[in-house]
Amino acid sequence: MPKDAGKNLPGEVEWEMTDTNVGDARKKPPQEIEKETTDFDDGDVRRNSTEIKEGAFDSGVGDDGKSVSRDFGKEPIISASVQHSPRSQGISKSPELPRPISDANNTPTSEFQVTKNEKGAIEESEKSCEVKYGSYCLWRRVHREEMKDAMVKKLKDQLFVARAYYPSVAKLPNHDKLTRELKQNIQELERIFSEASTDADLPPEIEKKSQRMEAVIAKSKAVVLDCANVEKKLRQLVDLTEDESNFHMKQSAFLFQISVQTMPKSHHCLFMRLTVEYFKTTDNVEVLLDEKYMNPRLHHYVILSQNILAASTVINSTVMHAKDTSRQVFHVLTDKQNYFAMKLWFYKNKFKEAAVEVLNIEDLELVSQAKASLQLSLPEEFRISFRPADSPPTSPMKTDYLSVFSHSHYLLPEIFHYLKKIVVLDDDVVVKQDLSALWNLNMKGKVNGAVQSCRVRLGQLKGYLGMNDYDESSCAWMSGLNIIDLVRWRELNITRTYQNLLHKKGGRQSGPATLRANLLSFRNQLYPLDNMWGLSGLGHNYGVDIGAINNAAVLHYNGNMKPWLDVGIRKYKGYWKQYLNRDDPYLSQCNINS
Repeated sequence: MPKDAGKNLPGEVEWEMTDTNVGDARKKPPQEIEKETTDFDDGDVRRNSTEIKEGAFDSGVGDDGKSVSRDFGKEPIISASVQHSPRSQGISKSPELPRPISDANNTPTSEFQVTKNEKGAIEESEKSCEVKYGSYCLWRRVHREEMKDAMVKKLKDQLFVARAYYPSVAKLPNHDKLTRELKQNIQELERIFSEASTDADLPPEIEKKSQRMEAVIAKSKAVVLDCANVEKKLRQLVDLTEDESNFHMKQSAFLFQISVQTMPKSHHCLFMRLTVEYFKTTDNVEVLLDEKYMNPRLHHYVILSQNILAASTVINSTVMHAKDTSRQVFHVLTDKQNYFAMKLWFYKNKFKEAAVEVLNIEDLELVSQAKASLQLSLPEEFRISFRPADSPPTSPMKTDYLSVFSHSHYLLPEIFHYLKKIVVLDDDVVVKQDLSALWNLNMKGKVNGAVQSCRVRLGQLKGYLGMNDYDESSCAWMSGLNIIDLVRWRELNITRTYQNLLHKKGGRQSGPATLRANLLSFRNQLYPLDNMWGLSGLGHNYGVDIGAINNAAVLHYNGNMKPWLDVGIRKYKGYWKQYLNRDDPYLSQCNINS
């Protein structure tokens, strides 16, 4: 963990945990779960919750009637999280937290998330939950279930309270009868819990047993006791309840992240079948359309993807709404692992008159990358939680989700050196209108035409971005739909600017340094697209306005809950699924249409 991660730093950017940090998660001690919420201790979250229950209910009364003391001390925990969600397939070490930059007077301009959990702090608001665990809390809020096994939970509470009173009652003279009643009821419930763990397993007359225990507890409360021991035991109950609640929260968040990171079984089936079929087919799938691929007068769309169905949905939705598909050329950049399956899929599936080229980025030879092997990196997504400088310390943090270019995007001017303008589409978008008007936009010499997210302004991130020369009132921009003037990009050498900004942050090509470099690389070179061109939030926001969805040209499922995942937001999935070819035999064989 970075040495500054526990400090209240004014430039901390939240990023969602994905597969890039699962590898280290299994090596972390349990305390690291709190300190760095991008990592979960595999042993801790897979531990059966009965371990906690054993600590709470294991023999408070010995066979000889004497109390057995246990030390349930718990130290306070300080947690600082950094959440980032690059949608890559590989597993690598999680990026370190960069040290934010303060102004000349060393005064932070914004206060970013540092969550502190002290002993006895049980309740956590939904806002602080989202800051700590990200979109899992949004998903949990909608999928919350009714409490099960209420009687078991009630009996366990009674058992613990009875244990709390038993040592003090046993020491009192002239209360032997009450002591025996307490002991008998405690041992009876312990025997029940040795055989039952759910309401269905409880014996028929359990309600009467509960009433008897309640009556004995009431008698104990009426006796004058040494309150110190009872208080100590009840504090243990609070601590154990908090521990168990936190354990289940972390376990659920961990499983949610696993479901987000894991390729669905049906998609893996499709990938394997297409790959095998590619090497078995006798057809010539290497259809050459070099003239069309390289014609700068046509409308060229670039998609970076490792997901066959996602890329196909983007292309199909774009073609379905196009007025003239003969002018459309799609370039799908993928990696070596997915190249053959992609190649066969787009060979077998035609998209009207549009041309589709599949490129393996690892086979490309670029002058600027002569000494480095090329690897595909997908658009990176960030959850930013911040408190503006003029807000009181007690005010809730603001949370927003941004998606930006990856390192691979900054190679596009060199990869497509024969083109003058391209439209870059993320593979988690759905196109609902004709995009040909983008090619007629007068961008006034700007490089990047993008939809902006004015909920986040650069001035609010000043403590993180540093004292660079930029307009603090400028809005953050989003990937998803971008019109790129490659000629101006090459003239201004935006790629070099990006690399220099990365170099100042240690040269890392992922993590928060990428966000900073992206936001600053296009200073004064952004052309704001009208908001009707793109609507984001369908991968994390359950409250997107339906009217806005109907009017938007492009829907962007940015966030963890992608439409092809089981955890995707159900009411938005239909906009994505309607562009799947349900008659395709491969989809039927892999149960993707179900």
